Amino acid sequence: MLTLLVVDAANVVGSVPDGWWRDRRGAAERLRDLLVPRAADGVAGHPGPLDVVLVVEGRARGVEPVPGVRVEQAPGSGDDRIAELAGEAAAAGRPCVVVTADRELRRRVTAHGAACLGPRSVRP
Repeated sequence: MLTLLVVDAANVVGSVPDGWWRDRRGAAERLRDLLVPRAADGVAGHPGPLDVVLVVEGRARGVEPVPGVRVEQAPGSGDDRIAELAGEAAAAGRPCVVVTADRELRRRVTAHGAACLGPRSVRP
């Protein structure tokens, strides 16, 4: 069973002051493309292959999936959808890693048994 790698797009995109606020969808698409090799290669402490899910919300909605990266369009809060995904993985007995620096979200997903990594874990 592949480890589920869930990426908090808003948090990871916002961790680099590169003008992302001018084009949130474009920034999320660039992040999605950076995640493609992570599906095969893995991330620190979690070798690939991984099932990568990018969770987008707000003005970043509309990002399309690409081979290796599934995109979840959060209908409301991205954090709520990420916590749901961590809970679903736990219920299925599936390992889950969440990429975010958001302390409250980290608390919520670790309650489901998910591991957490910071944004730098998926950035070059």
